[in-house]
Amino acid sequence: MQTVKPDSSQTLRTRLRGCAVAALMTASSLAAAQGYPNKPVRLVAPVFVGTPIDIVSRLVAAKIAIELGQPVVVENKPGGGGIVGAQEVLRQPADGYTLMTLYMPMTIGQTIYKNVPYDLRRDFVPAGQTVFSYNVLAVHPSVPANSVRELVTLLKARPNQFNFASGGAGSPAHIAGELFKLQTGTQATHVPYNQFPQAIGDLLSGQIQFMFAATPPVVAHIAAGKLRPLAVTGPQRVAALKDVPTMGEAGFPDFVVRDWQGIVAKAGTPKEVIAKVNAAIAKALATDDVKQVLANLGADPAAGSPEDFGKLIASEVENWARVAKAANISVE
Repeated sequence: MQTVKPDSSQTLRTRLRGCAVAALMTASSLAAAQGYPNKPVRLVAPVFVGTPIDIVSRLVAAKIAIELGQPVVVENKPGGGGIVGAQEVLRQPADGYTLMTLYMPMTIGQTIYKNVPYDLRRDFVPAGQTVFSYNVLAVHPSVPANSVRELVTLLKARPNQFNFASGGAGSPAHIAGELFKLQTGTQATHVPYNQFPQAIGDLLSGQIQFMFAATPPVVAHIAAGKLRPLAVTGPQRVAALKDVPTMGEAGFPDFVVRDWQGIVAKAGTPKEVIAKVNAAIAKALATDDVKQVLANLGADPAAGSPEDFGKLIASEVENWARVAKAANISVE
């Protein structure tokens, strides 16, 4: 059988045509990036209005709008542990005009929710992290424990007789509670709530005995003596609870749960656009008023490069997948 070789001139023309198309696409992308943004930008917040994540999203959006020279409109798309909001972003062009707040529980949801229709590491490109925040292990005053070690002793003596609350499966409060059980060899019953205020209400009434609660909603209750703080989950103390030790200081150095959030775009968004958004985030987080608001929320600014944020996302997906598997966490 005779092999027919392609005409060399035809092959060359095909290659040149491909190079020309690629060059045009690159030029078009650069032109679009240089003019970015020339209209309002959407920031999809895949959470309910008024939540800490929403509050930080709006704070940052207002500041980056000043740097970008265009309005940045926050649009809430809650549901499915962030899936609803993520799908909305993926339906839009990869041009930087639709961004999304990515928050820590979404990296957990990648594992615990069945048939998640995307991969955070593949389908989104990081623009930059915005904050780190930490929870506080708080108990109802009726619980006879004044330290983390005393709580562990109590839970071991009375397995599954105490409840801990969370704002839902895969939330920081839930994953922190499960990690706590794994590291201390204790047993307690997880009670998920659809509404975070209801979880706090039941903790205050004593129906729930302890919780790894977000800092802002419980600071006033702690000050009033309605809740007893045992430790915060970060690597350092929280300004709003400066007298409360870290889990490390309480004798559990391997226990660190960091809540965080940042901004991402659809994969394929021009690098030049991502660079502009990243620079705007960095400037926003450097302002004194933003730093003060974040401190009041128990959060720290965490500006960094897109690459740094991408590494965090990948490591968190892998880390929480191991915890979810060990704790047998899944959501139908």
